[in-house]
Amino acid sequence: MKVILLADVKGQGKKGELCSVSDGYARNFLFPKKLAVPADNAALNELKNREESAAHHKSEQIKAAKDTAALLDGKTVVITAKAGSNGRLFGSVTSKEIAAEIKNSLSVEIDRKKMTVADIKNFGEYTAEIKLYQGVTAKVQVKVTE
Repeated sequence: MKVILLADVKGQGKKGELCSVSDGYARNFLFPKKLAVPADNAALNELKNREESAAHHKSEQIKAAKDTAALLDGKTVVITAKAGSNGRLFGSVTSKEIAAEIKNSLSVEIDRKKMTVADIKNFGEYTAEIKLYQGVTAKVQVKVTE
């Protein structure tokens, strides 16, 4: 019997997959526990629509990430910080500060957890890499001044 899984079932498949199981297993275990539904025309059509919707949503996210990457690539963000007499900063410049400055100067919201930057403890220029989506990254120059 062909069924569409409504939840992950060990040994059968993941949620949303179409799989073939024995009639007794489906009637006595999967259907009563609401783990699967029979794969009739209506259920197959709904599954197809759900998969198309997910693919469209993913393509929209990739397009938005590429647009943001094009906006950010090669831009320079200037951050001012206080330092001692020897040129070392008091503390360091964090990804949270860089994300806030990108939001202020470029009007782009960036999650600080998706940013990779070297430890900034001196003045100078650094490169921050931002992972916007799987396979889509942008590089931003960070200039630390006094």
